[in-house]
Amino acid sequence: AFMTAAVGDHAHAEGKLDASYRISFARIPVGDITATVVFGDSEYTISARARAGGVMKVLLVDGEGSFTTRGTIKDGHPVPTTFTSKIVSNTETSDVTMVLDEGSVKELAAASPPSQGRVPVTAANRKSIVDPLTAVLFSTAAAGETLSQEACRRTLPIFDGHQRYDLKLAFKRMDKVTAEKGYAGPVVVCSVSYEPIAGHHISTPLVKYLSDGREMEMALAPIAGTRLLAPFRMSVVSMVANLVIEANRFEATSQPSGASTVADPKPQ
Repeated sequence: AFMTAAVGDHAHAEGKLDASYRISFARIPVGDITATVVFGDSEYTISARARAGGVMKVLLVDGEGSFTTRGTIKDGHPVPTTFTSKIVSNTETSDVTMVLDEGSVKELAAASPPSQGRVPVTAANRKSIVDPLTAVLFSTAAAGETLSQEACRRTLPIFDGHQRYDLKLAFKRMDKVTAEKGYAGPVVVCSVSYEPIAGHHISTPLVKYLSDGREMEMALAPIAGTRLLAPFRMSVVSMVANLVIEANRFEATSQPSGASTVADPKPQ
């Protein structure tokens, strides 16, 4: 959930992004993420799988998850219509199916976690939001440079079916990255601050870890053939150990508009 989207004009030539990420804590591999984004003239799909464990089990979170979102592209912007997730850990299983309409939750089926100690989710918390996967693409201006400071100047209002939180971004610097497979080149780096709003348990280790004024940043790389950016690296700096999520594969393919249609994601 370190990502959100607003596609600019002409940003959605048909294409695909295949990415995989390593998760490390204190330089020790603790998990991985794979993600696929398929976009066309009028619709898009995103699917992802994630796994974390090892030392993360003690400090933050452990388990496996699968996520899928689907939506339409209206006036150059992606509008999510459905979001599903399933997370399985040693302590609980979470299933979410969410139907959205113009940024508001219209239907929600979610196995509710224990409510004791959690901040209540209100009706207002389910409006003007984006799902965690449509948090995967960042738009650039219709003209001008693809990588610019403007990509970082935004707040991402995210609701995952249980928790509502903001990711506040600001421009930090320009940098360069190299994936083992795929992209090598410049990125724009944004500082990130996490603000829990509702649905969270105040004593949850991950919420405390992200809310404790830690230095966080996200590096965005361009998706070839489009005016879209996607996260290449996310890091959380800690006095004890750093948490880093970084792409080892970041491969994009594109084709002329109208050459294909967006396919349903494979069942997770």
